Amino acid sequence: MHFFDRLADRIAAADSVVSVGLDPDPDRLPDSVLDADLPRWQFNRRIIDATHDHAACYKPNAAFYEDPDGWRALQETIAYAHGKDVPVLLDAKRGDIGNTARQYAQILDDEEGPAADAITVNPFLGRDSLEPFLQRADKGVFVLGRTSNPGGEDLQDLELASGEKLYERVVHLADLWNGNGNVGLVVGATNPDELEDIRELVPDIPFLVPGVGAQGGDAEAAVEHGLADGVGLVNSSRGIIFAGEDADARRDDSGDAFFKAAGQSAKQLKQRLNQFR
Repeated sequence: MHFFDRLADRIAAADSVVSVGLDPDPDRLPDSVLDADLPRWQFNRRIIDATHDHAACYKPNAAFYEDPDGWRALQETIAYAHGKDVPVLLDAKRGDIGNTARQYAQILDDEEGPAADAITVNPFLGRDSLEPFLQRADKGVFVLGRTSNPGGEDLQDLELASGEKLYERVVHLADLWNGNGNVGLVVGATNPDELEDIRELVPDIPFLVPGVGAQGGDAEAAVEHGLADGVGLVNSSRGIIFAGEDADARRDDSGDAFFKAAGQSAKQLKQRLNQFR
């Protein structure tokens, strides 16, 4: 099954377009998981237990797993999410050429353990840098289209000879690269007008819209313009997984209060987004 077909099924089953970002910052983990063999895995397991009823997808960011124990935690996390019938999008922003790109793309293979169902990629090096990902027709490939960080305008807003802005050219290229129907776009939620403009450029490509949550993105615009035929994802990471980060909840030996808060936050975001679906 192609990724976006599976995602559509999951969105229908959970009645949700919420992507839960699994970014287990070691400095912010509650006391209840610190003594585990793999604290990041134990944290993610309990987050998944608390949120899976409200999650269309989980989105671990590779930066939080790039050490031996981290990769073990990531593999366990992907397997556990799959056990709950929730797909996993690895936020890795890969983009390189030749054999390096082929090696990066192996994270989508199942040969050495549970593999991610989709991945984010950086298009700066052009199509050949993304080909090892694009050719995996059953996997989702989310191309960085328009980011909402302050420095994004340094390059993305540059005007080309054609009159397009650079990010608009990237959006058009993503559409051209979508021969297998497996391409999505990452488009930030903090500028609703740009979201609308980009949707007009590519009416059929699902978006991953980060920034609704701790970054204060526009939830209504994220839903109205982020979904293509009802398929797309609106992500919150810190706003969900650290929703219980008050002193009492962190020190609770059982962790119940901490993880209950995460579940409640995911539910509230689902309900908030569903107002606009």
